[in-house]
Amino acid sequence: QVQLVESGGGLVQAGGSLRLSCAASGSIFKISTMGWYRQAPGKRRELVAQITSRGNTNYADSVTGRFTISRDTAKNTVYLQMNSLKPEDTAVYYCNANGVLNTLQDFGSWGQGTQVTVSS
Repeated sequence: QVQLVESGGGLVQAGGSLRLSCAASGSIFKISTMGWYRQAPGKRRELVAQITSRGNTNYADSVTGRFTISRDTAKNTVYLQMNSLKPEDTAVYYCNANGVLNTLQDFGSWGQGTQVTVSS
């Protein structure tokens, strides 16, 4: 199966920056898309940013211009550079990956989540 390990969360003041990383490992044949979602207390999980194997990106309107998603395909790793952070960015951030296993079965996996807290 596929494991996703996230790192880089923490506490930062408003206006500051953080960089999240997520490394995928396991019986991976191909990863099609990798992305970041977030869930704040009392709210539904929402897409933050996503990147395809071709490098096409998609961002939530609320983070466009402040966050940048990137990917190291050789390392099966995705990054989220978060700048100009706002208190409303506070949430648990989850990594997501979709692709194909070595058995040629499709997979979809989630990381355990990393807390991002932005103080005002």
